[in-house]
Amino acid sequence: MKKKNVAVACVLSGFICAFFLTNSLPLQDTHTPVRLTAGDTSFSFVRSMTGSSTDGGATQTDQGDLVITQDLRLLFDYYLSAIGEKELPEIRKQIEQVLRQKLSAHAAGQAMHLLDHYLAYKQALADFELHGSGDTLKAGNQLAAIRQRWQKMQALRLEYFSSAENQALFSFDDAYDQDALARLEISQDATLSPEQKKARLQALDDAMNPEMRASRQAPYQVIRLEEQVQQMRSQGASEDDIYRWRAQNTSPEAAERLAAVDREQAEWKDRIRMYLEQRQLLLSHAGNTADSAQLSGLQQIRDRYFSPQEQRRLAAYEGNSQ
Repeated sequence: MKKKNVAVACVLSGFICAFFLTNSLPLQDTHTPVRLTAGDTSFSFVRSMTGSSTDGGATQTDQGDLVITQDLRLLFDYYLSAIGEKELPEIRKQIEQVLRQKLSAHAAGQAMHLLDHYLAYKQALADFELHGSGDTLKAGNQLAAIRQRWQKMQALRLEYFSSAENQALFSFDDAYDQDALARLEISQDATLSPEQKKARLQALDDAMNPEMRASRQAPYQVIRLEEQVQQMRSQGASEDDIYRWRAQNTSPEAAERLAAVDREQAEWKDRIRMYLEQRQLLLSHAGNTADSAQLSGLQQIRDRYFSPQEQRRLAAYEGNSQ
């Protein structure tokens, strides 16, 4: 695929690039705007959240009723992104605790009722992807497959949310997806000349509201920043140099958050390296067989370096080490 087409595909929302992967329960919604702002970083629910700012929020009226907004869904998704490190009941318990801290008992109850519907909706999407999709894709029509899935998503929502709830929670995502679908349709229209495609894409750009424009540009902004960081590292820049550069180009809070992510990734890589070295040493004495004692020894090495949730991710690294 040419770079231009890759760029078009990437700016299409997560719904298009990885629609049901991002809408199924284990993953965070890729429509979530990139937020490089300060937030409550005093508590990390899981290791991967260390240094991150809690996304989303929960609000209520003066009368104590829940105000349903996209920020509430982003709050749900922030904690649901911990799946793989925590089990769903633990995540739900944490969300409920946060809601009780932010809202009155009545509004928190309303929010938890909405969370039940949101989890059921996510599971329905995952089930559809597993059992009910693929026919259009097999026919080789990518655009038709995307439209079919988007329409199914819309229909499923109305099974779990009222029209008002659907609008409050997903209106931004719907506008984003419709814009992305329009761009994909233009890019795949063989009847249009390059100049006509460019003009129609420009018309979409001109019609885009500021919030959506910022959301589309944010991932590229982060990518460009991190490309510059990699270049600085290759030229010998220190972590202090990188922090100051990030702070200048984003904010001190964002620089600290990104530095925390760097530390977390470095620490994870160190643990993976030590684990694979000890695993290889153990298996080298086992030959082509592995008895119960050797398997027990391998599990002891895993337990030394990783939590039970983290151990689920080891298979990918073990395969690459062969």
